[in-house]
Amino acid sequence: MGPEAKVLDLLGLQNVAKQETLVKMGILALCCILSFSLRLFAVLRFENVIHEFDPYFNYRTTRYLAEEGFYSFHNWFDDRAWYPLGRIIGGTIYPGLMLTAAVVYHFLNFFHVTIEVRNVCVYLAPLFSSFTSLVTYNLTKELKDKSAGLMAAAFIAIVPGYISRSVAGSYDNEGIAIFCMLNTYWLWIKSVKTGSLFWATMCALAYFYMVSSWGGYVFLINLIPIHVLMLMITGRFSHRVYVAYSTVYILGTILSMQIAFVGFQPVQTSEHMGALGVFGLCQIHAFVDYVRSKLSAQQFSTLFRAILAVVGAVLAVIFIALSITGKVAPWTGRFYSLLDPSYAKNNIPIIASVSEHQPTAWSSFYFDLHLLAFLFPVGLYFCFSQLTDANIFIILYGVTSVYFAGVMVRLMLVLAPVACVLAGIGVSAILTTYMKNLSIVARPDKKLRRTEAASYPVKNEIAMVVVVLISGLLSLYAFHCCWVTAEAYSSPSIVLAARQHDGSRLIFDDFREAYYWLRQNTPEDAKVMSWWDYGYQITAMANRTILVDNNTWNNTHISRVGQAMSSPEDKAYEIMRELDVDYVLVIFGGLTGYASDDINKFLWMVRIGGSTDRGSHIKEMDYYTPTGEFRVDKEGSPTLLNCLMYKLCYYRFGQVYTEQGKPTGYDRVRNVEIGNKDFELGVLEEAYTTEHWIVRIYKVKKPENRGNEY
Repeated sequence: MGPEAKVLDLLGLQNVAKQETLVKMGILALCCILSFSLRLFAVLRFENVIHEFDPYFNYRTTRYLAEEGFYSFHNWFDDRAWYPLGRIIGGTIYPGLMLTAAVVYHFLNFFHVTIEVRNVCVYLAPLFSSFTSLVTYNLTKELKDKSAGLMAAAFIAIVPGYISRSVAGSYDNEGIAIFCMLNTYWLWIKSVKTGSLFWATMCALAYFYMVSSWGGYVFLINLIPIHVLMLMITGRFSHRVYVAYSTVYILGTILSMQIAFVGFQPVQTSEHMGALGVFGLCQIHAFVDYVRSKLSAQQFSTLFRAILAVVGAVLAVIFIALSITGKVAPWTGRFYSLLDPSYAKNNIPIIASVSEHQPTAWSSFYFDLHLLAFLFPVGLYFCFSQLTDANIFIILYGVTSVYFAGVMVRLMLVLAPVACVLAGIGVSAILTTYMKNLSIVARPDKKLRRTEAASYPVKNEIAMVVVVLISGLLSLYAFHCCWVTAEAYSSPSIVLAARQHDGSRLIFDDFREAYYWLRQNTPEDAKVMSWWDYGYQITAMANRTILVDNNTWNNTHISRVGQAMSSPEDKAYEIMRELDVDYVLVIFGGLTGYASDDINKFLWMVRIGGSTDRGSHIKEMDYYTPTGEFRVDKEGSPTLLNCLMYKLCYYRFGQVYTEQGKPTGYDRVRNVEIGNKDFELGVLEEAYTTEHWIVRIYKVKKPENRGNEY
């Protein structure tokens, strides 16, 4: 071959490389665009509206941060929450989400792109979902190759398990936390593979961003030490791993302690002790390796056993002493709930009452993962078949996330990314293998073709079937993801919609109607009592003081509200006077069929109300029928039919026809005629009921002046 031919071949290879880079960039760009645009269903159907409950608190604090600055935000005492206790905002939140949105807001305004803080909050999660596609590509590329990375990026762009927390308007910590988590994992893998101090430092910085954004960082700071421990057990521990983990742990811990809400938890709480223990093991392992190189085998064996016994005993004594004295805090209730799913139900009803803390149904795995649920073990198989330090990490991540996702439905969000990564590895390996088999028809060597055909007679046909089958399954996955996003995950809880008989949509905007009424028709210092679910929305949209909210930090205060709702009107009035309540707000779905109302949540109010000493007289069984049923009809328990919550929801409802052919007072959620229709309120008066009766507001009457008796 002459020089000219070599030059032409080299130019040809360069052109191919450029084409591959261009195709890769095009695919990633399409993944980012698809990821962002698929999450806009809610905006197109409704408007730029914040979803759910927690996002309203995040929006309110972000607005305060953007207007008042970081110093005022960090020292903000919110007197509109948890009356009369109040709340120190800067020391009780993970500020990463708010800071990110505020930076984006000021950045755009600096370049004269006029945008409201609310719109930044609405679109932040879709924007970060695009970034998540890119970082997923980088992570999977480190685990296998570029083709697997592209498949994983495409999967995570549309996977329902991630979309559920990142649609437009879902302004919650998870909207950016998944990006932070995967970015930390990617940089950790880079650190382990290179042993570079630079990549380890970058990983520590990414971990700091993760800590500032979401309390789920505890999963991350336990998974990485488990990975290091597994590398020690399998004999894969090396200087690269030592440098990576020591740097990440030291810098990451110091940085994480700068978050006011975290403080000294990384060195005081049981959830972080595993990471500290593995850090100590790394130092011991490195020291042992050094000593081994200086002593004979017999001397080293004797010394090692003696040191191991002494160090182990000393560490055990120190840990026990710190635990007894309270220097090391025990595991939190949520952490215990992950290890024992029945713990919260039996001991902490406030945790068990949250719907996203319930165990995951089998159908949810298919609903949120679809094809990935079946490709997940395929990816695990390929990782096991080619064990590397990086593959061991993704195996551990996959196995642990499956367990935690099964315990708590909320943690499906943690499983979805690793399912995409492993599915990308599995699909890439399958298609790479069988696509090569399709090239047999183009090979010029007839003798080689005859030999292969004799040993594998239908090689081309089988490859064609597999490729077509995989392509069809991927198409079904795409259709499923689009349908789930449009129908299940793009409906804001604050604006409800239903289909009428002719197929048209009916909008129920009762929540915003009620909050607007509160804002316009009540005194600015009015105190509103409601169940804790609606606290964030009331403070953000009505700008009124509330007793409890979604932070749920004070179980005693929430229990007091539960006691008021569960008690007869006269007893409830005493509690409301004690708490200085002006208005009571309840959610009722009996007229429209809205099932997430306060009657369906009432038993949790009873359980939480009776979980403290002052509520010990409230017994859950008193609200059931003698046969153990929870009923609101004539067969219902008298205790239930005369409690405050029942009366506030069903006041005047006994005069209303809800369905043709049904009696007055027919509850369309419970599908029964209510048992207590004709009653009047004594110490409260109806102040406002929304158009569809979903939100009902009552004013607490002031006690009569004693002078009126004379």
